[in-house]
Amino acid sequence: MNSICYLDNNGTTQVAPEVLEAMLPFYTQHWGNASSAHRFCRPVKEALHQARVQIASLINAEPEEIVFTGCGTESNNTAIHSALRRDASKKHVITTTVEHSANRKYGQFLQRQGYDVTFLPVEEDGSLDICLLNDMIREDTAIVSIMWANNETGVIFPIEEVAAICQSKEVSFHTDAIQAAGKVPIDVQSTQIDFLSLSAHKIYAPKGVGALYVRKGTPYSSYIFGGGQESGRRAGTENVAGIVGFGRAAQMALEDSGRSGRLEALRNHMEHFILTQIPQTSRNGCKSNRLPNTSNIAFDGVEGEALLLKLDRLGICASSGSACTTGSLEPSHVLLAMGVPTRRALSSIRFSLGHYSTEADVDFLLKHLPDIVTELKGQTPAPKPSETLTQSH
Repeated sequence: MNSICYLDNNGTTQVAPEVLEAMLPFYTQHWGNASSAHRFCRPVKEALHQARVQIASLINAEPEEIVFTGCGTESNNTAIHSALRRDASKKHVITTTVEHSANRKYGQFLQRQGYDVTFLPVEEDGSLDICLLNDMIREDTAIVSIMWANNETGVIFPIEEVAAICQSKEVSFHTDAIQAAGKVPIDVQSTQIDFLSLSAHKIYAPKGVGALYVRKGTPYSSYIFGGGQESGRRAGTENVAGIVGFGRAAQMALEDSGRSGRLEALRNHMEHFILTQIPQTSRNGCKSNRLPNTSNIAFDGVEGEALLLKLDRLGICASSGSACTTGSLEPSHVLLAMGVPTRRALSSIRFSLGHYSTEADVDFLLKHLPDIVTELKGQTPAPKPSETLTQSH
């Protein structure tokens, strides 16, 4: 295998050369601690501020509204934790059944601690019923936490409408925008969002760096205690090189406004071929209102993990869902929540394109995929007549 055909960009992205170039001086020249008072660390402090400005610009926020974290999961957990700490009498949280495990499992943890967590269902195409959300908000609701775009299907939720409902009921609102950032426009000035999560490694920056937008004036409670970093909002020595890379990647995403259009055209070409040329295939999730780079396809009669292994032997990287659940024998909780039968969920593959994806990559996939599917269908045993399909998880 001489090269990689990488179609798993929702899992993680390549660090852009420009990002790496921006990071290197903070390993070799400016390696001081940003919290130190001596002048050697002045360039480090300035770099942190510049990165804060760059990331804020990506979502049209103010620099002081950005808190650096260790990852997107920490950002998500911190937002919910902060809202719950605001008023101890409010013990109700609303999220959805299709959230990333960072939210879903934290919600399950909160249930074990005595909190009441409502997991809103979704429609068959993965969309959200706004009216249901409105009906579920209660007097004791502390926060509504709903992702901007789903990491497995790419389905985009109506965040502006959700935010308006929460604002009208005076309930805090958090959105996990980790998959949306850099792919769709985000403007926190025009939308009443209290907390918004970001992650560096989804936009061509390194792993291990996240950010949490906290709207000015929003009550905030620290999740990690220790030193006074991040103006006392998040303890722990900052990953300066990673943060600098995050800032440079955010700047690049803001400047490259044509990236999404190219990816959408490439994605549509790939998807059209699969759905028309490979029998018994179908799309999971709505066709139009989704991320421009994401395609989740069910290959009926094929074991999804077997298909991924065949692709991997050719150097083609794809996934069966979130990278955080890879290795699980359970079907995707996202697809099950959409009403997809278990057998079909287990036959589904996510292809997610990125800035470095090319026509040659897609053509290579499409050259080999039909034969692999045909081969695997010959190996897949027919379901037993008595076998029932469960949609629970």
